[in-house]
Amino acid sequence: MTEPSPSKPSSASRRDFLKGSTAAAAGLGLLANAHAAGSDTIKVGLVGCGGRGRGAADNICEAAGTSHNIKLYALGDVFADHLKDCREYLGRNANSKEKLDVTDDRCFVGFDAYQKVIDCCDLVMLATPPGFRPLHIEATIQAGKQLFTEKPVAVDGPGIRKVLAAYEEAKKKGLSVVAGTQRRHQAGYIESLKRIHDGALGELLTARVYWNQSSIWARKRQPGWSDTEYQIRNWYHFLWLCGDHIVEQHVHNLDVACWALGAHPIRAVGMGGRQVISEPERGQSYDHFAVDYEFPNGVHVLSMCRQIDGCANSVSEHLVGTKGRVHLEPKTYRFQGPGLASLRIRNEVDPYVQEHIDLLESIAARRPINELKQVAESTLTAIMGRDSAYTGKAVSWEQALNSKRDTYPKTPLAWGPMEEPAVPKPGVTELI
Repeated sequence: MTEPSPSKPSSASRRDFLKGSTAAAAGLGLLANAHAAGSDTIKVGLVGCGGRGRGAADNICEAAGTSHNIKLYALGDVFADHLKDCREYLGRNANSKEKLDVTDDRCFVGFDAYQKVIDCCDLVMLATPPGFRPLHIEATIQAGKQLFTEKPVAVDGPGIRKVLAAYEEAKKKGLSVVAGTQRRHQAGYIESLKRIHDGALGELLTARVYWNQSSIWARKRQPGWSDTEYQIRNWYHFLWLCGDHIVEQHVHNLDVACWALGAHPIRAVGMGGRQVISEPERGQSYDHFAVDYEFPNGVHVLSMCRQIDGCANSVSEHLVGTKGRVHLEPKTYRFQGPGLASLRIRNEVDPYVQEHIDLLESIAARRPINELKQVAESTLTAIMGRDSAYTGKAVSWEQALNSKRDTYPKTPLAWGPMEEPAVPKPGVTELI
């Protein structure tokens, strides 16, 4: 759902925008490893060289422009073909080719590639399938490196607990961490949420959030692929790698609800299933979810997400208060109520670029920002809704957070056999 990138703003306008953003509200602190030793250059490493990874690398290069001296210094992926394609793309792309400084000895392939990227870079970008993210976030923060991580940041309760511990460690070390919940860096969303928090809608009563779209990609198994390779290449459809689309994708809309309400939900009651899915490559995926989230003070949020062809689509958030309502979606900020006017943003910066502008400026200004807790809580919001739908049971925040269901493989990952989990069934699948 990326939007075409508008022209890049001036340094002054970027500074003004940062001052008004939630990213700028973080506390003061000195940033460890802000630059490479003895250099003003920030060495950037990318872990996960698929489509989102190379997109993020392109975004940070556009964000840096001439204002920040960065180098794309190392690449890591479990697949050599992903890394090769990414390196070639970055070498011919207008934003990144002048900043690309990846030599053969800084191209790492394998399950340990993430650690090798971390070891040689100052700023690490994580764009692997989400199941790997808790491990990679933990390692990056332990190494004292600045971090950009895509969302979601986990697929289960144990992963969330690991990320929340990394959040605390990053605070102690004065590290900047920005997450790929780009609406939090989008001018229209920031101004809309400021209006809401300033009381434009009065007391918030309820909300509806949607990510309803057509079916998403799936990769058929190819001759010669081991179980492990098949599952990782087809990661969107395996729980331990993706968390299902309510977690991987709908987390954006749920994040807006948590942001608006200034809280996480206390309980979820959901349903979902496989209305049209029949292909084996769809793994454990559901094609639809609907969840009723209960927030503090009796506020309820209706959540829907769907990936089925031929249906009405909507990617949006709707908030209702005692004084009015607002309809939000990318580039649409429609307020309704007495004295309320819709918001119009001219030349809005691509939020996929703006999130990296905010990260780089926090490093340069030595004013750390740390988004790990908020993205972890939004991710857990999605997880508790998914688990309610999978089991047919109400799930509390504490149950989701303290769950013992660790979906990550129990043995060290290797290319070979890997059992494919059963499709969850409400009334049969148990909460753990």
